[in-house]
Amino acid sequence: MTSPAQNTSEIVAAVDLGSNSFHLIVARLHNGEVRVVDRLREMVRLGGGFDEQRHITPEAQQRAVACLTRFGERLSGLPAECVRAVGTNTLRSAHDSGPLIEAMESALGHPISIVSGVEEARLIYLGVAHSLAADGRRRLVMDIGGGSTELIIGKGFKTRYMQSLYMGCVSMTQARFADGRITRKAVKRALLDVQMELEPVVAKFRKLGWDRPIGASGTIRAVDRVVRAAGWSREGITLTALQQLRDSLIALGHVDKLNRLPGLSEERVPVFAGGLMVLLGTFEALGIERMEVSNGALREGLLYELVGRIRDEDIRSRSIDELAQRYRLDSEHAAQVKKDARNLLSQVAESWQLQGKSWRQLLGWAAQIYEIGLSIAHSQYHKHGAYIAEYSDLAGFSRQEQKLLATLIRAHRRKFPVAIFRELPKSQRRPMQHLAVLLRLAVLFHRSRNSDAVPKVKLKAKKDMLELRFPDGWLEQHPLTNSDLEQEAEYLAAVDIRLVSK
Repeated sequence: MTSPAQNTSEIVAAVDLGSNSFHLIVARLHNGEVRVVDRLREMVRLGGGFDEQRHITPEAQQRAVACLTRFGERLSGLPAECVRAVGTNTLRSAHDSGPLIEAMESALGHPISIVSGVEEARLIYLGVAHSLAADGRRRLVMDIGGGSTELIIGKGFKTRYMQSLYMGCVSMTQARFADGRITRKAVKRALLDVQMELEPVVAKFRKLGWDRPIGASGTIRAVDRVVRAAGWSREGITLTALQQLRDSLIALGHVDKLNRLPGLSEERVPVFAGGLMVLLGTFEALGIERMEVSNGALREGLLYELVGRIRDEDIRSRSIDELAQRYRLDSEHAAQVKKDARNLLSQVAESWQLQGKSWRQLLGWAAQIYEIGLSIAHSQYHKHGAYIAEYSDLAGFSRQEQKLLATLIRAHRRKFPVAIFRELPKSQRRPMQHLAVLLRLAVLFHRSRNSDAVPKVKLKAKKDMLELRFPDGWLEQHPLTNSDLEQEAEYLAAVDIRLVSK
């Protein structure tokens, strides 16, 4: 059987909400190939809009929403499964960003996922890898964003080591060149900042080694254009060219004069000094002599990740499998719980408005690893498991998705934890409560860990009621399960769900 993406044309889109600029890339899938048909980019400088409490200022919020309103017009009519939008450093570090994200989602017309620094690094590497011919060499990929810098060692399409560091072109410019002056002293301090940020990871990167340094995204591309236009490098970016560029910035003396640099765009001028310091400092710390520049980056990685999901090659499922193996979970038992949880879901999906692949996937993943907390202790293992699920680096998952996964694991046993559902977006609270009920029942039915003892139960759901029908006489023959269901009915009353067993 061939996937739809292999024999039809389909439009997909990726949105990269960076700390400095927002990017939209639109592509067509045709006969297994990805062909870019449109690109949009706007310099929003969201990362430059922090106040002292790390709240994003109203002006920066307005720029973001206005940009996404324009992007939303371009994406109008595309189904949700064909669009992926992610936020990076600024949105993951901003305080109380929930209302802003909701406004941005409304403007864009699609959900926005906030990814961790490590997940951002993985997606960047994926985008770079797809832009290069396979050569069997080990790569060091670097991407300087507005608020963070990602460094990745990998080979082919697989990553070996990844780090996301808290330094970027916007944050470094604000820290060392906020008054616009570019002095030798400010440059020295900025380079020292970079050395200090890199210090804990330099030894690991040097030990692993690489054959091919590659740079990606706006800052590195801007530097590449400048050093080429100035005649300091003919191929890629060299350490010598960076040092010459550093000296030129000091000679110019002020950010306002950087527009005199050949090849530098006006929109890049305000954050160029900080970005150059991050790049030069990394060259010096890691001993890089020359770096080539890639056309691929985060947005291309998002695009190929999205294509993989459409073709049922979802890396998130692989992440769950690897997590289960790492913690040596009972795979046979988990598979039975997963199967029955999804069977229960299929019976109530329409009544409880849980149609769609995403709910089915989430329930299945939670069922697969719900016992993960046992690796720490049996007592309160649902709480331990929730922590592991929420804070592990799970490739392919956004922070919001890991929060949902953790919520189901936390809620799969004992008293129903009403408070943790209040932490979710309002639109997700009731659906997540319903999913938790289904997981609780699947776990309850498999309490004996004997799949032959699991009943063939039929479900009937209403908004605030769930009716379970068992084969005649089954409950009388299984008093322990009957007692468990009576207890469960008391637990579910806390969320106004009436559980009836017949």
